[in-house]
Amino acid sequence: MNATNEIIDALSIDCVIFGFKDAAISILLVKHGQGVTKGQWALPGGWIMYNESIDDAAYRLLTAQTAVKNIYLEQYQAFGKVGRFPEKRVITICYYALVNIEKFELHAGGSVSQVDWFNIRNIPKMAFDHTEITKKCFSFLQHKIRHEPIGFNLLPKKFSLLQLQELYEAILDQKLDKPNFRRRLMKMNLLVSCDEKQKDVWHRAAQLYRFDKKSYDQLLDKGFSFEI
Repeated sequence: MNATNEIIDALSIDCVIFGFKDAAISILLVKHGQGVTKGQWALPGGWIMYNESIDDAAYRLLTAQTAVKNIYLEQYQAFGKVGRFPEKRVITICYYALVNIEKFELHAGGSVSQVDWFNIRNIPKMAFDHTEITKKCFSFLQHKIRHEPIGFNLLPKKFSLLQLQELYEAILDQKLDKPNFRRRLMKMNLLVSCDEKQKDVWHRAAQLYRFDKKSYDQLLDKGFSFEI
């Protein structure tokens, strides 16, 4: 066996990539261009090779199929329900990431014919158990955002408090009280004023902020409860 070219045909990778734009959370999907699921939408992913780590496989597959690269992927969990894959037993390892959609130009490659963003509230029917994986990963994200300062890379480098609130509302799927949200957020000392306001907006220009990396790292270490 030539390990360089061989795949582990019982072990796969699937990537759940969340993006944020126009006050909504989206997910990155690919349309399979071949095989038994040709023409179906699915999560970016595929087989792991014998000679690579699972982390390397996740980055390779995501970039090859979508052109998205240089992002931080975090391992979520494995899915191994019997019958999740036709004809044989396959366990998949799920990775997830949070990205700013505007930073990436998508290109379909490898075994996929199309790649696109879909609103998390209106995703198409997907191959295998990818709908279940997506829903569970999004529920995990909803829980995590209350206990860790996550989601910052979904926003521009400089952002308004309204944009930050819209991000939380999109993830939690609920309207938040503006004064209460801002008061709780400011207590964390996560934000630094940029001493500038929005430009070229039709409404009243809002103050812009950026995240304080030192405070962010400290909160990551300690954890917090952001009950809204």
